[in-house]
Amino acid sequence: MTIINTNALGVTLGDPLFTNLNLTISKSDRIGLVAANGRGKSTLLGCLMGSIEHTKGEITRARGLRVGYVKQNVPEDALTLTLYDWVLAALPQEQAEYESWRVDVVLDDLKVPYELQHKPLNELSGGWQRTAMLAAVWITEPDLLLLDEPTNHLDLQRIALLQDWLAALPREMPVVITSHDRAFLDATTNRTLFLRADRSRMFPLPYSAARIALDETDAADERHFANELNKAQQLRKQAAKLKNVGINSGSDLLLTKTKQLAQRADKMEAAAKPAHQERSAGAIKLVNSGTHAKALITLNDVDVTTPDGRLLYKTGKKWITKGDRIVLLGANGTGKTQLVQMIHRALSGDEDLLKCAPSIVPAYSDQHLSQLSDTDTPMHAITGQFDIGDQRARGVLAGAGVSKQMQDTKISSLSGGQKARLAMLVLRLRNPNFYLLDEPTNHLDIPGQEALEDELIAHNTSCLLVSHDRSFLRNVGNRFWWINRKRLEEVESPEAFLSNEMQTK
Repeated sequence: MTIINTNALGVTLGDPLFTNLNLTISKSDRIGLVAANGRGKSTLLGCLMGSIEHTKGEITRARGLRVGYVKQNVPEDALTLTLYDWVLAALPQEQAEYESWRVDVVLDDLKVPYELQHKPLNELSGGWQRTAMLAAVWITEPDLLLLDEPTNHLDLQRIALLQDWLAALPREMPVVITSHDRAFLDATTNRTLFLRADRSRMFPLPYSAARIALDETDAADERHFANELNKAQQLRKQAAKLKNVGINSGSDLLLTKTKQLAQRADKMEAAAKPAHQERSAGAIKLVNSGTHAKALITLNDVDVTTPDGRLLYKTGKKWITKGDRIVLLGANGTGKTQLVQMIHRALSGDEDLLKCAPSIVPAYSDQHLSQLSDTDTPMHAITGQFDIGDQRARGVLAGAGVSKQMQDTKISSLSGGQKARLAMLVLRLRNPNFYLLDEPTNHLDIPGQEALEDELIAHNTSCLLVSHDRSFLRNVGNRFWWINRKRLEEVESPEAFLSNEMQTK
């Protein structure tokens, strides 16, 4: 049964975000909505919700349809409310007075600890705020659920709980999900919409399988386009030959045929559509300046502690060697970031517990991108650190997705994706041979994640990284260290850790 249908839907905000979108949402659909940052995913959800006006086309909704939209951020005016009170406030007043037990049921289903239920939202982590938003929408009993980046700020256990919760929904409940978490999309969706400015594509498959189908479709479009242009070129060659014969023989019939062939070629060229070319949100490029050292960093059974000196774990004897892409695994709070920061201090000369090769040129990025100052400008962030000249600085910034108009504004004005690409540019300009990356995919869309993966692998970089993104760490890592039972253990693959973290029972 169809509950929403769009016909030739389009939204233009300066440039077209999407056009001619024909989308049918039926009961039991679980749709993954995929596009790069800033390409209209949230706008489309707003159109489906009815909170954003579309520019072209039409939307038809089933009569009486209740749409539940879980946005990315908690409204400012809700932050002082407790989690419980905010969810309760989502019910009509009369229902809230007599059926407050519904809040308890929803929060129990979402496994929200009692001690967090009565804390103000502004005292909760981003992950629990997102859970609160989901609860406040779900309690209204919607007929369609729209989830905008639901895994943002969630650790692996909360992602697993969300996956299980979605799997337990009534089978006929339709859900539309925007996410940059490829593994999450694979686990929760059965259809994938690749949203594009023109010729968006829908496949009845979860993300990874749909991505393969999309690449095959784009390749077929490219071949078809090339074939049509080739046919038009052949017609023009035939027309040129006939024209010469017609002129030499004085045949009006051949000259008429020449015009007909030329007109056919014009029509074929006009009708031929080139394959989709994705507009880049900014390139991610890395370098590896290389080193002759074999052992870059030596950990000689180092104690990793909290800031107040409490032991978290011991590293044992470990080496980071050239070409190692080591993924540091561990549950939240086990001390992943502490080890990364300890190595960063050692590379800066402020830590004597580790042995570092003198030839190391490090590049460090933390999960909050704190190496960038929000009060700085992108232009000054480059020219203030590197002697490359204003003209080249503007060129490399534009290549990284920071437009000329944004280069002299404060970094705080940039989107999360633009900040992440700027941070990677700063790392590249250091010409490093060792990378320390703490949650580098936090602000990157799927194309950005894939570009970072490709660069790390293609340059055979040496790095130690922390990531909650299952696809990213599986694709990049060639060694894995697991913080387990207060020891740092080397394991063959991340699967045992991931299976352990994704347990929700």
